[in-house]
Parts: sequence; C-alpha cells; structure tokens
Amino acid sequence: MAVDGPVVQVRGEAYREVPPELARFAVTATARDRDREATLTRLAERAAAVRVLLDGSGPAVARRETGDLRVRPETRRSGERVVAWHGSVTTTVTVTDFTALGELMLRLADQDQVEVAGPWWELRPDSPAHRAARHAAISDALLRAREYAEALGARVTSLIELADAGPVDRPMFARAAFAGGGGAGGGPPELELDPQPQTVQAAVQARFTISEPVLG
Repeated sequence: MAVDGPVVQVRGEAYREVPPELARFAVTATARDRDREATLTRLAERAAAVRVLLDGSGPAVARRETGDLRVRPETRRSGERVVAWHGSVTTTVTVTDFTALGELMLRLADQDQVEVAGPWWELRPDSPAHRAARHAAISDALLRAREYAEALGARVTSLIELADAGPVDRPMFARAAFAGGGGAGGGPPELELDPQPQTVQAAVQARFTISEPVLG
C-alpha cells in the first residue's frame, strides 16, 4: 500500500503483575506389594480416599482430572523374576478458593502413601488481565509515536499498520511437596500459602503517518 508522507514505526509494550486466579496441584496415591492384586486393591482404596476428600471440599475445587495411572513390576537385577509390584495414580486439582488451599493440600498429604505437589499459580486463559495488557501496549505504541513526532515538530495523523508482536506469558509458580503417611491425632497443621503474582506481557508493532517534520 502506497503511503504519502513520512512514517514512524514503533513498538509498544506492556508489563503487568497481577494476582493469580487459579491454583493447581497434583495428588499421587501409591501402593507396593509382592502380590499384584494386593497392590491394585491398595491403590484403588487410596485413590478412593483421595476422591472422598475432594468430594467433601465443596466449591473450592473447580476441577479435577485423573491421569498418569502406572502399574509396573519390580524385578531382580538379573533375570525377570518379579519381586514386587508398584502402582500409582495422579489427580490434578484446580482450586479457585485460595483460603481453603493450604488446608486441603495438607489434609490430602495426611493420607497414607499419598504425595501432594504444588501449587502452580495461573491466570484463566480468558482473564481480563490479558486484554488489559494488550490495550496498554497499543496505548504505549501511540504514545511513543507521538513523542517521536513531537521531537520532529510534527504530529501523528493516521495508523497504517498494527501487528501483535506477542511475547508468550510465562506463568510463575511456587512448588512444595508433601508425602503423606497417615497422621495420628489432631489432624495436620495449618499451612498458609502466599499466591504468587503472575506476569502478563503484551507487545505490538505499529506504523503511523505523521505530518511534515520541521527540520532545522
């Protein structure tokens, strides 16, 4: 497209730190026994106990997904003789109520042969924070263009092109791990977790026409 008059090209950027909206953590139930059927039975019982606790957590749990089911034999170093069977199943839990997060994680970790890892803090994919960052990047591009134009004694007259320069958001996370062994009496201790701010970035490339500069 032919453009009449001088052109200024700028990059607009925005960087924000915003509170997370979601927290995810993983719960892994394990079992080991010399007998395969006994291993599977124990694994099913422990996975069921995890489900019961999650069922009783109310609306704090927004989503849960079971995956990574593993059952494997343990053999001697020489030969294929099976000496034990190992089983594990992992459930990923998504929580929106952070006030209940620490208590829920410790209650799960207090179960026999259960490991809890996390949390990983995130924003929702459709979070308004992303849109706000994009708007801020466009405003930054326009501000820069006006500053360049003013330095030349000119003014911005029209937009020629606007393109997303799109850096990928990098969710930040904090991780802790708890290995459960069946706590005795009094229940698990209290645990306070501090949600970690999430970095939201946006960048655009923009081209503007400007009026004739005043040089000299």
